[in-house]
Amino acid sequence: MKIPIRWLQEYANISLSLDEIAHRLTMAGSEVKGRQVIGAGWENVWVGQLIEIKAHPNADRLSLVTVDLGTSKETVVTGAPNLRVGDKVAFARVGAQLIDGHTGQPACLKPAKIRGIVSSGMVCSEKELGISDNHTEILVLPPEASLGSPLADYLGEVVFDLEVTPNRPDCLSIVGIAREVAALTGQSLHLPEADYKESATPIEGQISVEIKAPDLCPRYCASLITGVKLGESPQWLQQRLLAGDMRPINNIVDITNYVMLEYGQPLHAFDYDQVRGKKIIVRRANAGENIVTLDGVKRVLNKGILVIADPEGAVAVAGVMGGADSEVTEQTTSILLEAANFNPTNIHYTGRILSLPSEACMRFERGIRPELAPVGLKRATELIIKLAGGEAARGIVDAYPGRKESKPILLSMERMKQLLGVEFSLKQAIETLTSLGFDCKTEGAKIKATPPYWRSDISLEVDLVEEVARIIGYDKIPMTMLSQPIPRQNPAPVLALKEKLRQSLVGYGFQEILSYSLTALESLNQLRPESQSSEFMPLRMANPMTTDQEYLRPNLRVNLLAALASNLRHEESGIRLFELGKVYLPRSKDLPQEPETLCAVLSGPRTEKSWQGESAAMDFFDAKGIVEGLLGQLSLETSFASGSDEGLHSGKQAAIMVGDQRLGVVGELHPKVLAAYEIPQAASLFEIDLNVLLPLATAHKMFQPIPRFPTIVRDIALVVDEGVTHRQVQDIASSFSLVKQVSVFDVYSGEPVPAGQKSLAYRITYQSPGHTLTDEEVNRVQQQLLKRLSKELGATLRS
Repeated sequence: MKIPIRWLQEYANISLSLDEIAHRLTMAGSEVKGRQVIGAGWENVWVGQLIEIKAHPNADRLSLVTVDLGTSKETVVTGAPNLRVGDKVAFARVGAQLIDGHTGQPACLKPAKIRGIVSSGMVCSEKELGISDNHTEILVLPPEASLGSPLADYLGEVVFDLEVTPNRPDCLSIVGIAREVAALTGQSLHLPEADYKESATPIEGQISVEIKAPDLCPRYCASLITGVKLGESPQWLQQRLLAGDMRPINNIVDITNYVMLEYGQPLHAFDYDQVRGKKIIVRRANAGENIVTLDGVKRVLNKGILVIADPEGAVAVAGVMGGADSEVTEQTTSILLEAANFNPTNIHYTGRILSLPSEACMRFERGIRPELAPVGLKRATELIIKLAGGEAARGIVDAYPGRKESKPILLSMERMKQLLGVEFSLKQAIETLTSLGFDCKTEGAKIKATPPYWRSDISLEVDLVEEVARIIGYDKIPMTMLSQPIPRQNPAPVLALKEKLRQSLVGYGFQEILSYSLTALESLNQLRPESQSSEFMPLRMANPMTTDQEYLRPNLRVNLLAALASNLRHEESGIRLFELGKVYLPRSKDLPQEPETLCAVLSGPRTEKSWQGESAAMDFFDAKGIVEGLLGQLSLETSFASGSDEGLHSGKQAAIMVGDQRLGVVGELHPKVLAAYEIPQAASLFEIDLNVLLPLATAHKMFQPIPRFPTIVRDIALVVDEGVTHRQVQDIASSFSLVKQVSVFDVYSGEPVPAGQKSLAYRITYQSPGHTLTDEEVNRVQQQLLKRLSKELGATLRS
C-alpha cells in the first residue's frame, strides 16, 4: 500500500520525523518496507509562468516561450501544443537531472541549438519529471503555485510503501493509516465529512436493488447523479493517484479510485442510461453466462461467481470488474454509483478463476466491513458533484440483508497482565482503545469495548490485548526473568529416530531432498505399470492450484524419482537421494492416516571414476546392504521375505522384515517405471514405514556381552531345487544354538549341477558363549544341521 505523506497529513497531524513515523508503524504491525521520494532530482526545476509565446522563425511546430521565474526571465524553445499565456509551468534550468522523453533514461539538461535558436532550459512534461508517461504536453500547474519557488517544495512528495497484513483491510487506505498514526503519536484526527446538496427527487423511484444472494452480498448501496460531465481530473487528484500507483483515466473513474485509496471502499460507476429496467439484481451467475468486461475480454461465468445484473443480463462481475455494456463513456451524463460489500471467499475465488486480480478484489477478499459502504459512497458522490458537476438524487439505495450488530468484548486487566507479562492501568487501556475508535465502558476492573465499524479483525479478548500492546509499544514491555522454571521438554521419539536415520544415510553418501506433499494422479499411475485400476484413489484437494499438485501423496516415490531423473541428466557419478516425510493414506469417512516414511533411491556407479577402471553399477544388493546397515545401527536384526510391489522388478525385490513385522520394501525399479520417469539406467529403491519401525527401534534391549571364546568356521556347498531360497536355508541353520552366523558366498547353476537345481555355498560360524568348542561338538551339530536341511529342503552336499 502506497501512502503519500502530504495526503496523510491532511487527516492526521504529524509532529514526528518521517523516520520515527516509519519505525512506529512498523513496530505496530504495518511494516514500512520502502520509501519513495518524488522530486528528489528536481534541484534545478522551478515554478515559472508563461508571459509570452512566439512562433519559432525556422520551424512551424516549435514555439519560443518566455518564462517568468520571479527573479529572472528565460526564453526557450518548445514543441508542446498546450501553451497558454499566464499558465504556471515547471521550468528546468541547465544542469537539471531529468528523464529523456524519448529514451526514458536519466539525462542532464544541457544548452542546445534548435533550428538556429539557442535554448538554455526547458518547460517540462510529466514524463521528463518522472511523474508519469505523458510526454505530449507540458505540465500545467495550478494558479496557486508560488512563482519562483522550487518545484520540489510544491509537487515533491514522500511515499511510504507499507506491507499490510491480511487481517488488516482497514490499513489498505489513507484514512486507515491516519488512524494508526494518530493513535501512535497521540495527535488529533480530522477526516473529511461528505456534504452535498440533493435534488428534490428521491432515488427510490429511479432505481431499485434486489439481492438474490444475501450470503454473498450482505450490503449493496447506490447513489444517482445526473447531469455530470466527463473530463480530465484536476491536477491534484491525478498526482495523488499517481503517487498511490494508480493511472488517471477520467474524472469519474478517478474519483472512484481516489475514494478507494482514501477509505478502502471499492466503488463502481455505471452509465445509468445503460442499466435496463432501472433495476439492479445481485445474483449468482447462470452456468455458461457470458459477459464482456471492461478490458474487452468475453468471459464465461459459472454458478460460483456473483454478478451485478439488470433484468436482461449481467452488467458487472461483483467486486472484480465492470462490464463493457454499462461502461462510463464520454456520452455519459448520468451515473449510478455502486458501493457494496461482498463475501471475501467468493471474491477471492472469482478473481482467481477469471485471472482478474485487482485493487478492489484485494480489499474485498480481506474482509472489509459492510458499514464502510455508505461512507465511501457519500464521499465519492460529493467529489463527483464537485469535480464533474451534476445533481444527486435525494437519498441513497441501501439494501442490507446481512445486518449484524457489533457486540462488545470484555477485557480483563488480569488477563492482559497474564498474556503480556506487564501490568497496564485501566486508564491506559481505555485511552489506547479509545484512540483507535473503540467505544469503551468500564465494569469494575474490566473494560467492555465495542470495535469500530472499520475493524473486521477484532472478535476476541486477546485481540484487545494485542491492540493495547502494539499501540503503547512492544518495546515498552520490560525484560524480566521467567517467573517459573522452563517446563521439561516432552520427548519426541519419532524426531530422534528421523535424525538418526538422516545422519546414517548421509554417512552412506545420500543427500536429502524436500518435496511438495501434492502431486499429480498421472505421476502416481506411472508407479503402477501393470495396473491402471482405481482400486486405490489418493486424496484429491478440494481446490487445487494446478493439475500437477492436485492429490496428496500416498508415497514419497513420485518426487524422489523425478529428482533422480533430473539429476541423472547432469551427473555421471552415482546418485543417492532420500526423503523423510509424511504420506497420506485415505480412510473412509475419516481424516487420512499420515504415517512417517523413509524412501531412498540409488543409481549409477558405486564409486567415482578412477585410474583403476570402471566401477560396477549399484544394484539391488547395494540397497539391501544399506537397509541392513541402517537397521543394524538401531540394533535390529533384519531379514527379507519375498515381495510383490508392483512398482519394483518382480525378480529383484524383497519385503523388509524385523521378526514378524513388515517394515517396508527394497528392490530394483520396474523397467516400465524407469521408462515413465525417463530414468535411463537401472535404479534401486527402499521404503520403510517409520510408524512400524519406531516401537521396534525404541524397545528395551538386553545387554549382550562380547563373546570370550573363539569361533570355528565351516564351509559347505549344498545342492537344492531352484525354488529353495537362501532365507529357508538360513532360518534352519540359525535355529541351532551354536550357530553364530550364516552367510552365503556363492550361487551356481549349470554343469555338473543337475538341471532344475542350484548350488549354494555357505560359511557357517560356530561359537559357544560358555566354553571353547571342540571339533567333535561342531561336527555333531553340523551333521544334525545337514540332516534337517535334507529332510525339509531335500538338500544334499555337493561333491
